[in-house]
Amino acid sequence: MNKTVPVQKNDYIDVVFEDLTHEGAGVAKVDGYPLFVPNGLPGEKAKIKVIKANKGYGFGRLIETYEESPDRVEAPCPIYKECGGCQLQHLSYDGQLKAKEKQVRDVLTRIGKLENVKVHPVLGMKDPWRYRNKAQVPVGEHEGGLIGGFYQQRTHQIIDMKECIIQQEKNDEVVQAVKEICSRYGVRAYDEGRNKGDLRHIMARYGLVTGEVMIVLVTRTKDLPNKNKIVEEIISRIQGVKSICQNVNSKKTNVIFGDETKVLWGEEVIYDFIGDTKFAISARSFYQVNPEQTKVLYEKALEYADLSGEENVIDAYCGIGTISLFLARKAKRVFGVEIVPEAIEDAKRNAELNGITNAEFAVGEAEIVIPKWYSEGNTADVLVVDPPRKGCDEALLQTIIDMKPKKVVYVSCNPGTLARDLRILEDGGYQTVEVQPVDMFPMTMHVEAVTKLELKSNH
Repeated sequence: MNKTVPVQKNDYIDVVFEDLTHEGAGVAKVDGYPLFVPNGLPGEKAKIKVIKANKGYGFGRLIETYEESPDRVEAPCPIYKECGGCQLQHLSYDGQLKAKEKQVRDVLTRIGKLENVKVHPVLGMKDPWRYRNKAQVPVGEHEGGLIGGFYQQRTHQIIDMKECIIQQEKNDEVVQAVKEICSRYGVRAYDEGRNKGDLRHIMARYGLVTGEVMIVLVTRTKDLPNKNKIVEEIISRIQGVKSICQNVNSKKTNVIFGDETKVLWGEEVIYDFIGDTKFAISARSFYQVNPEQTKVLYEKALEYADLSGEENVIDAYCGIGTISLFLARKAKRVFGVEIVPEAIEDAKRNAELNGITNAEFAVGEAEIVIPKWYSEGNTADVLVVDPPRKGCDEALLQTIIDMKPKKVVYVSCNPGTLARDLRILEDGGYQTVEVQPVDMFPMTMHVEAVTKLELKSNH
């Protein structure tokens, strides 16, 4: 028999928040029925209005807080409540780190059934603001001029912004200048409903160490009105610009990039460093958006790999070779695999740039390439995985279990899929030794984690 839902839409009820969701909303329960309420914090007593009541869970709006959490702070961003870019500015930074550690612990227990694994406190930033080195801003129109900013939560309504306080200031300067310049030269914003207009997104990349700037204009059409004048004015107005590119995306899609990228002016890449390692970054290559914390993350991965110089290492999902090149300095050989061909070209270029000759890179799906390597007799002493949010493919996990590398280092951007995959590896003969969460994205609920696994002695 179905249990009746204990609340109705438009009910006003008093609640106590118990937890946070993975999207940063407060969780309250009425007779075991969960309600998700943005801006609520654990421990707070509040009045809420029910705005949706599904069968298994509902959503509410915070009306009044009777008892505030000691971790509640005033969000410094003026558009924080409208913009969907951050979720946690109303929670103190110390509170954010504790919430992320709890998130990792909870999923390891609930999904991975791993109750005695050592989870370290989250490694946070001294200054958790202005950390992002890449801005990707959708463009719209208002009263004849271009606007740009992040989408309002759960909508495609653009909230125009002059600055974003988790972005490098240089990116704010670029986005603002490009909006003004393109407006002046008659560029129209893309209208996704009618599939008309020119400019879809402005992307800015900033090399934190080098100060180099790349600007990418993502357009619906190959032609951009007054293209040469726009380029000239960008160069004269913004210091540090090394590359201006155009990416053409004519599809009716919410995917940002299309397949065609051309250089309008300057270089194809800009350069930056993580530690002592130099990286060439092209318009579409994946490069971590928080270089300061990326160094912390990779140094932890290197520590967990514990290399002596005699090991063969496989780096699955290697991207542009960021972790591979860190590992190659301490390993005998590193083999990287990645599905994106441009990323592999970047990885090879980055190896050359750093004089690294003991790293090889292959294009393909990790779950196909690595089993093929194994079937040809190639094995690894240490295997590193850094998969996308969906986690590792089952075929890859099975190959790891069959191949039996002594150590596996799992770098994860999604604690839920990490916990699921750790359970599979544990059942296949591995011991989860320790987990180190790293805060790569302050003011959001996202958390990365590095996990060290060792092959059990009886396998």
